[in-house]
Amino acid sequence: MDVIFDPARQGAPAAAAEGVIKDGNQNTFMQDVIEASRQVPVLVDFWATWCGPCKTLTPALEKVVKGAAGRVRLVKIDIDQNRSLVAQLTQMGLPLQSVPTVVAFWQGQILDLFQGALPESEVKRFIEGLLKAAGGQMPTADLLAEAEAAVAAGDHAGALELFGALSQQEPENAKALAGVARALLALGEEDQALAVLDSAAPKIKEAAEVVAARSAIEVEIEGRRARDQLAQHQARVDADPDDHAARIDLAIALSANGERDAAVDMLIEAIRRDRAWNEEAARKQLLKLFDAWGFDDPASKAGRRKLSAVLFR
Repeated sequence: MDVIFDPARQGAPAAAAEGVIKDGNQNTFMQDVIEASRQVPVLVDFWATWCGPCKTLTPALEKVVKGAAGRVRLVKIDIDQNRSLVAQLTQMGLPLQSVPTVVAFWQGQILDLFQGALPESEVKRFIEGLLKAAGGQMPTADLLAEAEAAVAAGDHAGALELFGALSQQEPENAKALAGVARALLALGEEDQALAVLDSAAPKIKEAAEVVAARSAIEVEIEGRRARDQLAQHQARVDADPDDHAARIDLAIALSANGERDAAVDMLIEAIRRDRAWNEEAARKQLLKLFDAWGFDDPASKAGRRKLSAVLFR
């Protein structure tokens, strides 16, 4: 199968519903904010033309709100052009003496607020929290759930499309990028999978999900080579139980053959015999297998218990 992964072909983010971002004023506040918040959460961005931080916050707000695809709305209010509204809201206890101030409304009531120019990642967390409080979530969370369901169903082509769409929307989403790589691996496209991980944004290159996906690819490549020589590796271990290199090779072959418990036991024995050999190569290989299999894999869970028993005996 020739699978070509190109994030640009995976589809743009879902288009925001019309009217989710608008300029508001004291005449439209009830309709745009209070009444609208009975349907979806509404963010109100109080800003001013002279406010430097507003110039960085507002674009971040707009980007995240657009990504929510209509599940949250944004109303921008210039405090200098709406002094009566600001005075009224201040009397109600809102801290509008300084801007930017962002106030979240839900069901006609103030739900939360923050002041100052937050980075986009913090804005996203704020809006995710707002949606959660309102009983919803970001569309990207839906995409992730669909992608994981596709993996569970063995639909790796479908998972690739879904993880790809999510990664295109959120380039720094480690789960999405790792999902793309694992889907490509399942489809037999190891080189593309490695290329995807190599293209990871610096911020997520060392994320646990990305590191684990790389381990899975390397284990697959190493395992394919070792599996063809499984009998030879077994013979080497039988001839010399202290041949730790042979034990590691045999463990890799067993893992590739689907014998994960046996692979764990082979490496545990190598650690028991000489933990420090070759800079703890057996322990490192075992951890690499755990990464590749996943934390919740039964063999990983049992193996971690066995490893702890050997290391802390």
